[in-house]
Amino acid sequence: MNTQSPHRRRAAALLGIAGALATCGAAGARRPASAQVPFVPDSGSLAVHCGALIDGEADAPQRDVTVVIRAGRLGALTPGRAHPADLPLLELGDYTCLPGLIDMHTHITELPEDEADLKVFFTRTAAQAQAIGVRNAAATLAAGFTTVRDVGTYVAWTDRILRDSINRGEVAGPRMAIVGYYLTIPGGGGDLVVPGVAEKDIPARVRVGVTRGPEQFRLRAQGAIDGGAELVKVIASGAVLAYGGVPGAPEMNREEIAAAVEVAHAAHRKIAAHAHGAQSIKDAILAGVDTVEHASYIDDEAIALAKAHSVALSMDVYNGDYTETEGRRQHWPEEFLRKNLESTEAQRQGFTAAHAAGVPIVFGTDAGVYPHGLNARQFPIMVQRGMRPMEAIKSATSLAAHYLGWDDRVGRLVPGLYGDLIAVRGDPLRDIDRLQHVETVIKGGLAFKLPRRAPPRARPEAG
Repeated sequence: MNTQSPHRRRAAALLGIAGALATCGAAGARRPASAQVPFVPDSGSLAVHCGALIDGEADAPQRDVTVVIRAGRLGALTPGRAHPADLPLLELGDYTCLPGLIDMHTHITELPEDEADLKVFFTRTAAQAQAIGVRNAAATLAAGFTTVRDVGTYVAWTDRILRDSINRGEVAGPRMAIVGYYLTIPGGGGDLVVPGVAEKDIPARVRVGVTRGPEQFRLRAQGAIDGGAELVKVIASGAVLAYGGVPGAPEMNREEIAAAVEVAHAAHRKIAAHAHGAQSIKDAILAGVDTVEHASYIDDEAIALAKAHSVALSMDVYNGDYTETEGRRQHWPEEFLRKNLESTEAQRQGFTAAHAAGVPIVFGTDAGVYPHGLNARQFPIMVQRGMRPMEAIKSATSLAAHYLGWDDRVGRLVPGLYGDLIAVRGDPLRDIDRLQHVETVIKGGLAFKLPRRAPPRARPEAG
């Protein structure tokens, strides 16, 4: 009888996706006994021979390189196939290797279909959110995204539960930086106010960060940090997928944003501002935020401010297509569909203008609004709208890591960082669509996805 929890069974299945890092003496085993949970994260050791290697910081790939990973950390990168005799070799001579990708804007405990009826959050339990998160985490990791910023969940702290489960090796998923809850004004873009539902009937757990005034926002920001958030998230403007809000209109004022910034930076945390409208973008930049999310109606003045203050934009330029097609098919509220149509092309034009002006743009998708695991659908839009393929890749590797504050951990294939590596067949610099077909995912030296042919043999440390 299998007594493992559903969460642990899912993690075990993902660990064994390609017969990964099989048991010693069981060559080619498809379900190795060693691939069980709990496992010890970041404990794997192997060598990977890459036909080409994009390291996340150089402007050109290297050819015919072997990457050594020991105890979950990157070691030497050496020419050819030479590797330490005590390590198994994963042969990827027909592949391009890259650092594990980073998505700077996800909602990993939520689903696109939730947008059809936001009242679902009034009854969703933490356990149900965790089950959803486990599936989404598995899909995200399998798609090659080994790190994510989870920038908001309506049910407070469900992101923390998932992050901690991943960090303990109980489930398989990406590294997560979380916010715990949104900071938003009453009735704002992060407040779950739904027509026909009296506010007294809205559960407190979905309104933890709802407040007004600099002092109260300072307290809510400190509460998020004290609860374990790596990031603070403020809702500066109206939202597309929220009732009653006007995306171009300010909600939090500059003083309120600045109060949250002060708390975040005092605790050495980054702070992100949801801001569609030009005025809110300017207020957020002048208040001192690190990244601006969406930036749909950015204007020339805001672009100049972002460049001058080295504030990065996280512009989710793909998901408008999903909302218009699948959202309409799923009967999302007409208000949401209208605001999506109004903002999608404006955002894409703003993306082109900001990129041409030299504003840093990090890869952020709003996954959760569209299905987790399809994150890489955004890369072609970024290239169509002005980025070179290498720029798009850096936006999801070294640049993202820098604005996450984790550039000493992830985002590049250099010695000392975590052994997070993915591989695609062919050359993504010639065809960025290749990043939608990741065939190998190594996280912390452990293989979570491998090509279908025979894998190397090694044993991840059992917990």
